[in-house]
Amino acid sequence: MIRLNDITSNILSYHPTADIGLIEKAYVYSAKVHREQVRLSGEPYLSHPLEVAGILTNMKADEVSVAAGLLHDTVEDTLAELSDIEYLFGKEVATIVDGVTKISKIKFLSKEEQQAENIRKMILAMATDIRVLLVKLADRLHNMQTLGFQQPEKQELITRETLDIYAPLAGRMGIYWLKSTLEDLSLFYLEPKIYEDIRQGIAQRQEAREKFIREIKEILSKRLQEANIDATIKGRYKHFFSIYRKMMGQDLNIDQVYDILAFRTIVSSVKECYEVLGIIHSMWKPVPGRFKDYISLPKANMYQSLHTAVITSLGERMEIQIRTWEMDRIAEEGIAAHWRYKEGYESDKEVPDQYAWMRQLLEWQKSLTDPREFLETVRLDLFSSEVYVFTPKGEVKALPRGATSVDFAYSIHSEVGNRCVGAKVNERIVPLNYKLKSGDIVQIITSKNHKPSKDWLNFAKTSTARTRIRQWIKKEERTESVAIGRDILEKELKKFNLNLFRQFKTEQLLDVVHKFSLKTVDDLLAGIGYGKISAKQVLNKLIPHLEIKEDTSKGFVQKIVHRIRRRKGDIGIKVKGMSDMLIRFASCCHPLAGEPVIGFITRGRGVTIHARGCRYIRDADPDRLVEVEWEHSEDMSYLARLKVTNISKKGMLADISSIFAQNDINIVDADVQTTIDKKGISTFTIEVSDYNQLRDTISKIKSLKEVLKVERI
Repeated sequence: MIRLNDITSNILSYHPTADIGLIEKAYVYSAKVHREQVRLSGEPYLSHPLEVAGILTNMKADEVSVAAGLLHDTVEDTLAELSDIEYLFGKEVATIVDGVTKISKIKFLSKEEQQAENIRKMILAMATDIRVLLVKLADRLHNMQTLGFQQPEKQELITRETLDIYAPLAGRMGIYWLKSTLEDLSLFYLEPKIYEDIRQGIAQRQEAREKFIREIKEILSKRLQEANIDATIKGRYKHFFSIYRKMMGQDLNIDQVYDILAFRTIVSSVKECYEVLGIIHSMWKPVPGRFKDYISLPKANMYQSLHTAVITSLGERMEIQIRTWEMDRIAEEGIAAHWRYKEGYESDKEVPDQYAWMRQLLEWQKSLTDPREFLETVRLDLFSSEVYVFTPKGEVKALPRGATSVDFAYSIHSEVGNRCVGAKVNERIVPLNYKLKSGDIVQIITSKNHKPSKDWLNFAKTSTARTRIRQWIKKEERTESVAIGRDILEKELKKFNLNLFRQFKTEQLLDVVHKFSLKTVDDLLAGIGYGKISAKQVLNKLIPHLEIKEDTSKGFVQKIVHRIRRRKGDIGIKVKGMSDMLIRFASCCHPLAGEPVIGFITRGRGVTIHARGCRYIRDADPDRLVEVEWEHSEDMSYLARLKVTNISKKGMLADISSIFAQNDINIVDADVQTTIDKKGISTFTIEVSDYNQLRDTISKIKSLKEVLKVERI
């Protein structure tokens, strides 16, 4: 276990004026509140905050971050209050601790919703103080290093989140050693066999590889000295996860992966970087398409370097990075490289200009309420491997690999994206789903009358484009629903010779709006259009003295609908992607709980539920079909009608009734007739709990010897 002295020595090595007293005070407080706690490993819990603080010093974090690292679990896992932390350690430390603390005391409907809200909170906090993310990354690294003590299910859950969210965040912060470590640990838990294969494959060839590294360093050093270039050359194995990606991407085993070595050449100036590149390409054959110039086109986190891959005279493939000492420092330290610890200098802990991606995440967390959509957007934004394209005026746009013309259009402006009809790439007209390549010069063709299409979501890659398209679709659907709602309400009012906006004051309308817990008249009209609110409900509140009654006819479907609606919050059917929808059951097919069903959006009347095999929806507009599923309920019942045809025989009605009784089914109505040819035809209206119960009952009735046919009608 790391000691406090190690932590203070580390921080003083790069920040000589650090307030060590703050760190010592945080250590004492953390030791006090965690004193009776132990980790799953059996170690004292204090070992975890100490290791987190140690990792933060490896990131070259300041004393406030290190103190927060020592205190990061106190509010969540002990009786300590945030107000205590602020009183004892100051507002900065308290803000970071609060930002790292999970939202563990709130109950969520799903793990996905909880994960989304935890990430939302972290994004909000790190937008105010970037050090929140540093502490969270250090916490996650130590948790991954000690993950073996968790249950397998928990291991997979934490590892997936690490690979999806935290490793990419470390990369976005420019802390590449941390990103690689998190990825390698994730591989160890997700693919232990492949991890071991890679480890053994490297170990078997280690001696030969190390000899090769020494030889390459000697050859390159000699050649650069001849060119009067003073350079430091480092050789290393690629990280396991990077090798794994290559194996998966090219369907290789470890013995078939040859370029597992990487070299780094560090020089004094940008001019020397390009000179070294020329020398390397003159010595060894460059691999086509593998050269990347991140010096003239830096990454979003300000990472700069030249990357190339070459093949030696012996056929060995290797990757080489070329950079200056300043570039190397930024690549190693990430965001901490932008902080300076000098006397009298207050470093800015807010989001620097180069971390524009963080402001984008902040925007997404405000506008995206659906947990799945939010998590998808965050993952898309964090995982993007970039291509660089140009506007006709020469402006560079960095887009994720696989981005299309539509993504480029939305990167310029949302209006350009909404109105784009096509694109010219390198003076050649291409479709909107054309995948852009680095170096493409892109010009967007627009039309004032053009609108986004739902189909664009099938190929739009960037979170910006996907979010803007979804927003447009929702806006269009709302506009249409407002118009439909107005039309429905005005038709109802006409029956009483009334006009909505002529005979009712704004105050009256707003009063009705507020009774439905809505904000505007358009919200009310949209609710009617969507089918969430009926026009008669509105009229009863608008002109209560008329006492307008809903249709209370008790047909079979109406009985089902009324029974379900009376149970607020447990309506039996869940519509995917929508909430609080008015649900009706189709009278043509009478679907039952558990039966495969599909929803059909009926304008002004909500969603009508049909059995999937219903003939009326076979030719329906596919855009109006929605996926639905049954919600589990113990005490719901549904009406069904059965027609039983049998050979007329004494006691048949008693036999059939006995099967109903055995299956706990109530007979609501029965009609029994005997035909001239001595056949009995019985029609039963019964109450069943679900489709499976009905199917089982039909099967048992069919098993009776005298029964000829059983039909559901």
